Amino acid sequence: MVDALLSGAPVDAPVSARQVRLRRGLELAASVLSNPTTILGLAIITVLIGMAVLAPVITEPNVPDPYQMPRDWGAVAKPPGTPGYPLGTTNEGGDVLYGMIWGARTSLQLSLTVVGIAALVGGIVGSVAGGVGGRVDEVLMRLVDVFLSIPELIFALAIAAVLGPSFGNIIFALSVVFWVKYARIMRAQIIHIRQNEYIDAARVIGDSRLNIYRRDVLPNAITPLMVQATLDMGHVVLIGATLSFIGLSQAGIAEWGVLVSEGQAGIAAGRWWASTFPGLMVFLWALAFNLVGDGMRDVLDPRTESGR
Repeated sequence: MVDALLSGAPVDAPVSARQVRLRRGLELAASVLSNPTTILGLAIITVLIGMAVLAPVITEPNVPDPYQMPRDWGAVAKPPGTPGYPLGTTNEGGDVLYGMIWGARTSLQLSLTVVGIAALVGGIVGSVAGGVGGRVDEVLMRLVDVFLSIPELIFALAIAAVLGPSFGNIIFALSVVFWVKYARIMRAQIIHIRQNEYIDAARVIGDSRLNIYRRDVLPNAITPLMVQATLDMGHVVLIGATLSFIGLSQAGIAEWGVLVSEGQAGIAAGRWWASTFPGLMVFLWALAFNLVGDGMRDVLDPRTESGR
């Protein structure tokens, strides 16, 4: 810098921490978007979320509760192409297209609520376990081990069955099941980051534990949680549709699992559309978020080949 001043050359202004984070974020975004499968996943997600957000505009429901499937008992099990029902109707007179559109809205609410609650609770528990350590860490991790020892679907099924058929109960059951993986990930990240030299340097210069956690630990620990949350956005809907399919959701709700359940009785008679179209939506939702999650993991995980 001294040489630059003596020679009259311009001196670059110091780069702030915010500018560094912004530049790094843009570089990571560019790396993620360089993967064609990630772009495909984002395109599918954009269409599905657009369908969910614009559901009232697309269908213009004139009913008290638009989340309840309207029934036309005079148009039961109509095939695709029937006037007024482009994708046909279910065995109970439900409009398949209406259910697919509002099912996207229901699935978005389910994913955001469950993943948000699970990440928040799991992040807090994992932070306490990894930050405090000792007996607190031992107790919390044994609790996590108990939850992890039960398969997710079986655990969610048991909770939802005890609470009774309700979409809200499915949200609660999935939140109880999913938080533990975030706790374990967060704890592992906290322990790993605390061993870095820059954390020791921050302690030496007198930074408080709160400042160290807020400025140095949390920004570096949250990345794996973001990847896991993206993957779980699809996984949550898949398990939620399974619970709805076996009758644990609210009766008559516009939800993909409910539609598949209503249409299964007609498959043997050739009425495939009532189950096929909503089943395809579940598949696309899970596929899209898995593609994006895998792309993020490839870039953000230094252990992967593309992330090096």
